[in-house]
Parts: sequence; structure tokens; C-alpha cells
Amino acid sequence: MPMGCVLLGVCVGLVMLMSSGVSSSKFDELFEPGWAMDHFVYEGETLKMKLDNFSGAGFSSKNKYMFGKVTVDIKLVEGDSAGTVTAFYMSSDGPKHHEFDFEFLGNTSGEPYLVQTNVYVNGVGNREQRLNLWFDPTSDFHSYSILWNQRQVVFLVDNTPIRVHSNLEHKGVPYPKDQAMGVYSSIWNADDWATQGGRVKTDWSHAPFIASYKNFNIDGCECETTVNAANMLQQCSSSAEKKFWWDEPRLAELSLHQSHQLLWVRAKHMIYDYCSDAARFPVTPLECQHHHHQH
Repeated sequence: MPMGCVLLGVCVGLVMLMSSGVSSSKFDELFEPGWAMDHFVYEGETLKMKLDNFSGAGFSSKNKYMFGKVTVDIKLVEGDSAGTVTAFYMSSDGPKHHEFDFEFLGNTSGEPYLVQTNVYVNGVGNREQRLNLWFDPTSDFHSYSILWNQRQVVFLVDNTPIRVHSNLEHKGVPYPKDQAMGVYSSIWNADDWATQGGRVKTDWSHAPFIASYKNFNIDGCECETTVNAANMLQQCSSSAEKKFWWDEPRLAELSLHQSHQLLWVRAKHMIYDYCSDAARFPVTPLECQHHHHQH
């Protein structure tokens, strides 16, 4: 890569002011359809993506980001959604990619939707957690967010933390802070595994399956993808000259209130945690030996 590209590459720290226009609730200012354009329906500020037996659909952010907070309001597929998966995630490119996932696993009518989260670092995932939500995600819009800085990745539902992936580099655990990530969402048929381990298949007589979105919000450090990792990290980190909100000390870990919320979620709503799956991981993964001791 010619040096010129590296030096020209910039990450723009976006201010938190809503008036900046960056935190636009309009889909087309931040995102674009990624595939199956004919499976998108625009109704005012609401975007609907549909899955039928021809195709699913997906969208992606126009830019890539390093640190910040991404939020979207989603209303999941109503009625029988068995076999379907709706995903909202951040990901970098390439085989050694980083990725933060929300995957909403559909279910037969009356059964709760399951939310699966996962974190990939350097192309390696296998960090699944699953939980039931404390509301019906198909009856109304709820906000789903990913907060990401040099200290932690936090998954939030209606601003309640449901998962934290902390920076434990001091323990030799790699942490995702060297690759800019795009923001994506998609809906597709995954009836080989999505519902009850693949036992319940998609009932196409109930198609189309529709996921609805609104209030798109990205407040982060926007990056040119030509920049090398060290430059990107530097440009998106606070220094004497510039202060970025995601580097504020209070965002280095959960607040006491948030810690209590997370404990409640884990106690009342978590149904699977890779950290306690001794069959898969006879030796507890390093990052798991930490998170029960916060505060």
C-alpha cells in the first residue's frame, strides 16, 4: 500500500450532538441495501425487510467505524417466525475479522424469541450466549445497541446491558481494537439450526416474514478503510488535542447500576453461556474467568 494512502486516511471523531446530523434516524444517510433490493419496503421513517422462499435481505453501513455506539430500533417478525434469523451486527473484513453479533432466533407462535450474541476476535468466535427477552420483541420496537471502546464491548437492549466483553489483553486475551467495522443487518432462512436446533422448520405458508427498523443511529469514529491499524487507533483515541466521548473514564466499565442490571439479566434471562459449557470447553476460556468479579 503506498504511503500516501496511509497518510491521507482519516478517522473523523463525530461529536455527540444530535444536531450534527450524524445521528440521523434516516436509513439512507447511514446505510444502503446490501442485497435483494426488491425485498425492502420503505414506510415513512420505517424500513421493512422481508424474507420469503425466494430470498432474504440485508443492509450495510456506508462507512466503517472504530469505537463508538451503534443503535437501531427493531420490531421482529410477528407470529410464526420459526426457522428465521434476523441479525444486527458489526464486522470488519477478511479472514481474521472482528465481529459483534445480535442474532434473533425465530420461533413458533407463542414461544419466546431467543437472542444469541457472539463476539469474534481475529476470525475466532465460539463465544455464544443466549437469552430470553423480558418483553415480546415482535409487538413493538425496542432499541438494540453495541457500545465499543478500548476497554469493553457492551451489548445493550433498551439501554440495559445484556453482555460485556472486557479488554483482558493483560491476561493474554486478544481484544478487538485494530480493525474498523461496518454495521450490518440481515434476515434469512436458517431452519437447519435456528429453532430448537433445527427440529422446527420454516413454514413458508406464513411468508413473507418481516423485520421492521427505525431510528438508525451511529455515533462513532468514521474511518477510511485505507488507513493502517496503528494510525486508525491513534486517530480514534483521545489525546491532549482531542477528546472523544467513548474514551471517558466512566465508559471504561459498567456503572454500579448497569452491573446490577447485567446481574439481573444473567440470573433471570440467560439460558446458555459458552463460559459454563464444560462439554465444549473443558478448560474455561480465559476471558470467562473474569467477568464474575466486576466491582
